[in-house]
Amino acid sequence: MKKNLARWILRAFGWSVEGERPASPKYVLIAAPHTSNWDFPLMLLFASAFEMKVTWMAKHSLFWPPMGWLMRALGGMPIERHRNVNTVDAMVAAFQDAAQLVLVVPTEGTRDRVEHWKSGFYHIARKAGVPIVPSFLDFGRKRGGFGPAMLPSGDLTADMDYFREFYAGMQGKFPDLFGPIRLREESDAP
Repeated sequence: MKKNLARWILRAFGWSVEGERPASPKYVLIAAPHTSNWDFPLMLLFASAFEMKVTWMAKHSLFWPPMGWLMRALGGMPIERHRNVNTVDAMVAAFQDAAQLVLVVPTEGTRDRVEHWKSGFYHIARKAGVPIVPSFLDFGRKRGGFGPAMLPSGDLTADMDYFREFYAGMQGKFPDLFGPIRLREESDAP
């Protein structure tokens, strides 16, 4: 019932659903482009439309009362970016402990324009040995869905080329806020 309701709501707002639900029981799901507060409710609708239980990382301040309980109930996991904690290792441990885990990571880390994606999604997937699945909300064509899963090879530039090609031409709600698809580490790669 949730699936049909979510698909009906998306259609009512002019959105189309593309692709199939990823088959793997565990993967990192890229959430891009991330340029608007509308990305969050749309992500939840698309997850319901594909009958997916997702866990998503977000800044800890979103989990304060009075809405903290709701954020957790919707799959939220608070991340304290100001503290020096190893989020990558914590997420790798979560993958090792879980039979199923879909971890949604907003690669830009913010709705504002950034010149580099945060690399945590890549390092989590590589260390955990799980694939990365690109998801998208293309406001230009009002469509959302998933691309093929990719297991990180360790060749950072080649792996990022895959994502640059996948997201080429896609638009966030505010296209000027979707910055380049690159990691800071790419400039350090041999």
